Amino acid sequence: MAHVFLPYVLRKYAGGVETVDMPADTLGELIEKLEDNYPGMKRHLIVDDALKPGLAAIVGHTATRRGLLQKLTPDVEVHFKKGPFQAVKVFRS
Repeated sequence: MAHVFLPYVLRKYAGGVETVDMPADTLGELIEKLEDNYPGMKRHLIVDDALKPGLAAIVGHTATRRGLLQKLTPDVEVHFKKGPFQAVKVFRS
């Protein structure tokens, strides 16, 4: 289960908690499950099927370059941080 550390702006959707645990195999699946459980979060994280520009997902100890396709290992920590990052759109066939 991923341990998700919620930025301040997202905590209101999760009842004010700072962290949530969510089972997911990829970052994209994690965000979908966050949205299912806490409606309103997704619009702060994704635009045009990619992480929002200026937002980084830190998975473990590394900012992901795989975007929503980033695989998650059991008990991984996930942080969403603002920064000088650029989103990459992934096209699926």
